[in-house]
Parts: sequence; structure tokens; C-alpha cells
Amino acid sequence: MANWLWTSDFVVEDNIVLVKKTGHRLSLDLKLLHDIFAWLCFYATAQVWRLQRRLTGHRRPTIAFFPDKPRPWYLIWPVMHCAGARLVDSPQNADIVVQFDDSTTCSPVLPDLSGRVRRVRTVNFNARDISKSTVSAAFGRVAGYDLALDPRHHTGPMVDKSEINAAHDGRVVYGPLEPQIGRSYQKLINNEAGDGLVEDLRTCTVAGEPVLVFRKRRPVARRFANENVSVDMVRPQDVYSPAEIDLIRRFTSEIRLDWGGVDVLRNQEDGRIYIVDANKTDMGPPVALPLGQKLKATRRLARAFADAFAP
Repeated sequence: MANWLWTSDFVVEDNIVLVKKTGHRLSLDLKLLHDIFAWLCFYATAQVWRLQRRLTGHRRPTIAFFPDKPRPWYLIWPVMHCAGARLVDSPQNADIVVQFDDSTTCSPVLPDLSGRVRRVRTVNFNARDISKSTVSAAFGRVAGYDLALDPRHHTGPMVDKSEINAAHDGRVVYGPLEPQIGRSYQKLINNEAGDGLVEDLRTCTVAGEPVLVFRKRRPVARRFANENVSVDMVRPQDVYSPAEIDLIRRFTSEIRLDWGGVDVLRNQEDGRIYIVDANKTDMGPPVALPLGQKLKATRRLARAFADAFAP
């Protein structure tokens, strides 16, 4: 990640793109090329924001990331530039220091910030575990109803997925069965939205507060893949009740998530929401989101970011 050349993050072999940091594999096909082109259009706009801030002499907070720096395809990158933040290498010179690590679990050590005159705001240094089991357990504590299952005592369908961050390898299995090491087991949520599609509500949070929601839809048969047929942006109050928004706040507080996204499913059978995943280094905005909404979402997150971390 320290290398400025983006291509150093990937290896291409036999039409497969390997992401070194996470181990994920992507098929090098027309869809991937289309997604890259759509992202480049958004990236160009983010670069314009960055240039405008420099030319206007905008007074901006300084921000440092530790131990890694985000690449431009991570959501925090366009947001910090839209907010007017200036990236610096040393945490000693930063107004905001963000823990940025794609690892599912980590033990971050806060850089030495002694001797500073100005107050520094630290972000996500207490978010140490976003494994699926941790997310399920935290959700059960704050919601009062469970997402996690013991596969040895559950009869019928359930979701089996990797504990690893952003693996997108979920599958439906049938219990009872013996659990496998490194796997998490959750209720199968009926989040169908008609026309053979399921709906995920990726909720972006800043300082624990839900700011906006990317409403993502994909075919039922591809429910665990990160391949959306449509995405739109809505306000949290458009899809959640006040009590549900408060539940999301309490969940982010429980896992100590200052900045990130949570994946929420609404069960059509009981009307309840379930938080099934959390991410502190989420990518985005989603490729399938129209460009105009990408820009609007970034501006909204940038305002919330500046208000929360650099008032």
C-alpha cells in the first residue's frame, strides 16, 4: 500500500485479477472493464475537487492514515478531498488520524502524538474486530433478537459465510451440521424485493450516525455477490424508523466504529432489520450508482465528516 503505483496492488494471471491485500479474485472481463471506466469518470471529478481546494487556498484540516493509506477506490478518499482535508504523511502533523487497515481483526497501536499543541481527533482505532461472528454477537446484544445461529442445533436453511472482511462467499446450507473453523452461521433473512431481486441497505455512518443509505438490488440467485443490477441513494429516515436508526447508532457504538458502513437487511417475514456486516474500509460509492448520485452522496458524507471530525 505504501507504493504510489496502483498496479502494485494487483496481479493479473489468466484473465484473473488478484487483489494482493485481501486475496480476492476478479474476472478480467467486459463487466470489470465497464466498472473500471465508470469508476474513472467519478475519479476525475474527485480530482477536480482536490484541485479546486488547492487553487482557492481553502483552509482545510490535515489528515493522516495509519498503518496504510487508502487508494482512490476507497470511499474515504473522495470524501476527504471533497471535505477539503489535506493528506499528510506524519500523524504528528495531522488534525485527524485514521486507522486504515483492511484486516478483519487488528491490534492498532496509536502513533506517538505527544508534544502536540493542537488537539488531534483519532478515528477507528478502537474498531478492532469486524468478523462476522463479532458483528452477529454485537447486533444481538443491542437489538435484543439474534442473527447468529448454532448450526449444530438449527434445522433448516441458514447462511454460511467466511469470517473474513469483504469475502462475498456466503452460501445457503442446511442444518443441523458441524461448524467449520473460520466460518460464521447466521439466519437466512428474507430480504426479497420483488421481480426476483433481493435488497441490501448499505448504511454509511459517520461518528456512529447514519448519514445515507445505498439501496442495492441484485438477483436472488446472486444474493451474496457484490454485483448489483441497480443502486440508488436514499436518506436513512426514508427506509428506517427512528427506533431503527437508534439501533444502528447503538450497534456502531458497540463495535466502536467511528467511520464505516453497515449492511442491513429487512426481513419481509417479521419486518425487523438485521445488521449482517460492518466495514471500516468500505469502497465506493457503488459502481452501479448513477454519477450524479455518486457526487451527491460524496458531498453529503464530506459535510458529515467535516462536522464530526474537524469542526
